[in-house]
Amino acid sequence: MKFLFFSVCFATAFSLGSALNISDINGPGFLSPYSGKAVSAVQGLVTAKGPSGFWIRSTMPDSNSTSSNSVYVFSSSAGKNLTVGDIITLDATVSEYRSSSAYLYLTELTAPKNISLISSGNQVTPLVIGEGTKSPPTEQFSSLDKGDILGLPNNSSQISAQNSTLQPQLYGLDFWESLSGELVTVQKPTAIAKPNAYGDTWVIGSWKTTGLNSRGGLTLTARDSNPEAIMIADPLDGSDNPKGTRVGDSLQDITGVVTQAFGYYVINPLTALNVTGSAQPTLPPPATFSSCGNCKGLTVGSYNVENLGPNTTHLPNIAAHIVDYLKTPDLMFLQEIQDNNGATDTGVVDANITLSTLVEAIRVRSNLTYASTAINPVNDQDGGEPGGNIRVAYLYNPAVLQLRNPNPGSSTDANAVLPGPELKYNPGRIDPLNAAWNASRKPLAAAWETRDGKNKFFTVNVHFGSKGGGSSIEGDARPPVNGGVYDRLAQTNATASFIASILAADSKARIITSGDFNEFAFAAPLETFQNISQLRDVDELAGVDEVERYSYLFDMNCQELDHMYVSEALARGAVIAKEIVHVNTWASYAGQVSDHDPSVARLDVCQD
Repeated sequence: MKFLFFSVCFATAFSLGSALNISDINGPGFLSPYSGKAVSAVQGLVTAKGPSGFWIRSTMPDSNSTSSNSVYVFSSSAGKNLTVGDIITLDATVSEYRSSSAYLYLTELTAPKNISLISSGNQVTPLVIGEGTKSPPTEQFSSLDKGDILGLPNNSSQISAQNSTLQPQLYGLDFWESLSGELVTVQKPTAIAKPNAYGDTWVIGSWKTTGLNSRGGLTLTARDSNPEAIMIADPLDGSDNPKGTRVGDSLQDITGVVTQAFGYYVINPLTALNVTGSAQPTLPPPATFSSCGNCKGLTVGSYNVENLGPNTTHLPNIAAHIVDYLKTPDLMFLQEIQDNNGATDTGVVDANITLSTLVEAIRVRSNLTYASTAINPVNDQDGGEPGGNIRVAYLYNPAVLQLRNPNPGSSTDANAVLPGPELKYNPGRIDPLNAAWNASRKPLAAAWETRDGKNKFFTVNVHFGSKGGGSSIEGDARPPVNGGVYDRLAQTNATASFIASILAADSKARIITSGDFNEFAFAAPLETFQNISQLRDVDELAGVDEVERYSYLFDMNCQELDHMYVSEALARGAVIAKEIVHVNTWASYAGQVSDHDPSVARLDVCQD
């Protein structure tokens, strides 16, 4: 009876026109040319099953690399009686689905009916990425990015509007789209990021990569955004991926289906990930240098301490990092210091208890008692956790450094450069009433001198606006929306202009700017910052390898949001040393103390 039923359906399908191959349904672009249309007698091999549908591969695959030979059939009931290895035909409607307008569409077959079994027990062979298929491109995501995912304006075009013909040999999104719905195998995978809260984990396989750092992750560099990575999402058997995976972990070969989920191309594996080995050492060694104790070798550290209040559980670990890994720098730039009652919105803005608690934890561990300085924000005006009132702050070793003519400003006092040059307020905030700083931290400028009063230098501690509101690097908007980029452009202009005014008064001024810039050195805000301020990137001066410049993990990329810049007078000094200590990016999610790595540099601040 099954065969007779199939024969009737087959005849009916052909009375409506020739049956379409799956590659025809997918078409040469991102969107199906048959979207919204009914198709009949579509034939395919069942390659995998999920809780809400199943995947079929054409039994007459098209060799055209621009079109996938597989497709997802969305139905929670239609595939219940099917088994992987079945060859079937079905009627359905071609649909394009996405849960958000920011995401790419997934081509799928919906409302399947007249499902007929042709045969069972057929062999199902996954495509091996990099072997049975071409390897993914390693630099660019889309032709619509025009070579730069950070190019402005953001969202100047959309994949869904352009629906360009796929070029999988050139662009990452095109490559993964050309495999949409396919059962694939990733051989010799390596984890390149920590899992998110759901266990989703970015990996690379045995294919060619660029941007590979010594830990086994991929570093985002100028015009190389690493589209060769793929996220491993929910296993199809209902199990859970491990959540303790770390960058550089080796994994067992992964077999699963390429699909779209929440704005990314992902592989839903048949079974959960299995970690087979981890990079060593577990955590990095401490910095290889320490302070000389004088102007010829001053050490300067920088650390975003992630919402640090006096009672936060990670405060002792922050102290340990400053002592054990950074070797108690002479001067510490800190970001995300909360007020004295943390994220409790009671109007408290002072952070003296937060800072004194951290200072004491450092003293107990090192026998060094830092001095500290900061300016309180206006309540609830600087972003971060509601009520936390995060701000930037300095710790300094009073046996080596002192503020030059201390004269702190208020929350709203705008610092200025006076003849000398000297600062009107020391320390003082830069242009705090400027609209550029709405819901964002204000930079803190300070003037310092060595204890003998002979060596003066200036610092600016920054924590620019976040990337909140950005779009997926694999989303519809091209180039992707770099959240807050125009705010950061305004902030870099204000900060760089202040620095330029110091140099206008004294071209030989020694200036150090550091902190969490929330931006990449090769993006427009920091290119603008360097152009106006004429400061030099310490990573470049110290010869830090480009792929080792990372302090933060996001999506598939190791990336650097935390930077240090110095004026030409410091750049011409003795050989500069700088190290980013990957004590958090190398840790598991549960083991990290902050979401940023700290860094430390050694500089010669001696006067000529």
